[in-house]
Amino acid sequence: MMAQEKTEDIVETQAPEAATDNIAEPSVENKGLKNQVPKPVNAFDEEALTEPAHVEADRDHKLWPAVRDALKEIYDPEIPVNIYELGLIYAVKFLDDGDLSDVEVKMTLTSPGCPVAQEMPGWVQGAIFPIDTIGEVDVEIIWDPPWDPSKMSETAKMQLNMFY
Repeated sequence: MMAQEKTEDIVETQAPEAATDNIAEPSVENKGLKNQVPKPVNAFDEEALTEPAHVEADRDHKLWPAVRDALKEIYDPEIPVNIYELGLIYAVKFLDDGDLSDVEVKMTLTSPGCPVAQEMPGWVQGAIFPIDTIGEVDVEIIWDPPWDPSKMSETAKMQLNMFY
């Protein structure tokens, strides 16, 4: 009898997909910004957990998935996490020119004294340049804002046991 009473207290909830059905579309003024920041993290969306929250990029650009995947293949030799999920990539801009797209990457390093500071931009260029229809690849190291562990994706924080 006791188990039967407890089952009557169960409350039905909407599936995670249905929970977003009531979200209003962005206004006309804000439509240009919708692809500049990642979607909110959903506990059921594994890919969202690999996205650092601060990366500015046109996520609808046809080359974005390939460029993001290429960046995920580059590792800081001192840290066992790729540079994208580590939060070193701040912005990726696509400049379309006919059949080719130039790419501008703004990134940082974990510290100004990073031993691979001179090599890292070349690694990024080398990873992106072979992608079909990529033209020029420009990589700029910036120091503002400085990198800190809060810039890492959720999966990177878990891999390094760093919870903020």
